Amino acid sequence: QVQLVESGGGLVQPGGSLRLSCVASGSISSIVALGWYRQAPGKARELVAYITKGGATSYGGSVKGRFIISRDDAKNTVDLQMNTLKPEDTAVYYCNAGGYYSGAYSPAYWGQGTQVTVSS
Repeated sequence: QVQLVESGGGLVQPGGSLRLSCVASGSISSIVALGWYRQAPGKARELVAYITKGGATSYGGSVKGRFIISRDDAKNTVDLQMNTLKPEDTAVYYCNAGGYYSGAYSPAYWGQGTQVTVSS
């Protein structure tokens, strides 16, 4: 089992920045990729970004160029730097961890989520 705990959510004005962090614990040696998903009210959960153990990254189309994902394997953390935030970025953000097969990220473990609200 892998446990994931997010932090860093909150309220920010449009155009502002916020940094989310997630700490992983447990059977982390089995984890190949780490990522973030988000879910806005009334919408399906969508991929924000993921990063593999080798450092390869992928971003959802709506955040590409604004968000940056990074990982620190020494600290077992994955961070999401969110810049130029828009009201449509408002959602609960979930940290996740899992495998990476044939070019596809497959989350197996999920955190509890942290709320990000972008509003003036």
